[in-house]
Amino acid sequence: MKIFYWLFSLLLASPAFSDPLAYIGTLDDRSVTLVWGDPAKKGNPIGRNGDGLGEVAVHIGGKVISSTQSWLKISDLQPNTAYSYSIRKDNSVIAEGTIRTWPDKTTSLVFFVIGDWGNGSTDQYKLAQKMEAERQRLRAEGKEVRFILSTGDNIYGLWKSGKNDREWIPKFFIPYAQTLKEIPFYAVLGNHDGNESERTEDLNVYLDNFFFPGEQPARWYRFQYGNFAEFIALDSTRNQPQRPRAPIYTQDGEQSQWLKEQLSKDSLEWRFIVMHHPMFTAGPDHPPFLENAPHWFQLFQTSDVSAVFSGHEHNFQYSAPQQDNGNIAWFVSGAGGQLRAGNVSSVMNKRRINAWAPHRHFLIVEVNEGKMLVTPVSADFMKILNSEGSTVFPSFHVEKKEK
Repeated sequence: MKIFYWLFSLLLASPAFSDPLAYIGTLDDRSVTLVWGDPAKKGNPIGRNGDGLGEVAVHIGGKVISSTQSWLKISDLQPNTAYSYSIRKDNSVIAEGTIRTWPDKTTSLVFFVIGDWGNGSTDQYKLAQKMEAERQRLRAEGKEVRFILSTGDNIYGLWKSGKNDREWIPKFFIPYAQTLKEIPFYAVLGNHDGNESERTEDLNVYLDNFFFPGEQPARWYRFQYGNFAEFIALDSTRNQPQRPRAPIYTQDGEQSQWLKEQLSKDSLEWRFIVMHHPMFTAGPDHPPFLENAPHWFQLFQTSDVSAVFSGHEHNFQYSAPQQDNGNIAWFVSGAGGQLRAGNVSSVMNKRRINAWAPHRHFLIVEVNEGKMLVTPVSADFMKILNSEGSTVFPSFHVEKKEK
């Protein structure tokens, strides 16, 4: 199977290796970060420390800005405004697209969630096409999808490596090319994004190719959407720049202290957590992360966290808010490319899982004032089951957790 993925990835990627690419690194109410690079170069020519393309001219909002690096942050934009942009070299257009800045005040938000996707398979490509089609459909309905949350395992490398940009071309930049020209991916680390399951160098490339709100680069971070929603992205892995591999989520560690400080602050209308390892899961392959980080769970349940999005387990799972899970909605979305079809119905009740589905998918999340609608979407079909094997509703309604 790995050989097939490799050959298929090379077949798809080869025609595009000579074409420069561009993507949205970050986006908010008043700025956008545009990134570009030449994938034909060896090594890691893309990302924050990429070689760039020499001097280019960025056209946006009636301005022309010259740059010799591989990215540019454009500030002083107006909230909730569409801007066409183009990146040009020697009067030739390298890339162009349209972005819409976020509103500074709002009562609604639409975003996608996808996890465990970067394997370069035909199924990943089919789901990526479905995701872009759904983004366009929602836009036609007046619902702008503002960003994509990735729950980790962003790149599965050939022979257990994702340390070269060449491997990112068929697994990230090609399948999501159109989407990436207009909205950003905000990712968290998965065990396959570093030496917990693959190679040390994978972590460096992940931190270079993804851009993050605030300090760059970031293994954990916070951002907010207008005055409406707050997102806290966490690193639940054992990835390290070198061995030994040690958890970064210990109770007395820097990240946990930062998390405690963030959750002690007054929240906005909605507060969300995104992390790779699910606190609540019925498997079939991985135990609940609750056993590893009960201190995180205690912080979640005593704060205003309304929902947590995770990956790692290659299926869909949902745990409805109830007293013994902190009155929080827990979503497992770890089948954006990888799929694990083992039946989990026999342990769902014990593990506090109310629904599951063995299908590749992503989530459409629509938040309106005090209510949230989460809809899993597959490229083919999506049959969601309960512990008795009966089909349940295709969408999940969640109310904002009371402060």
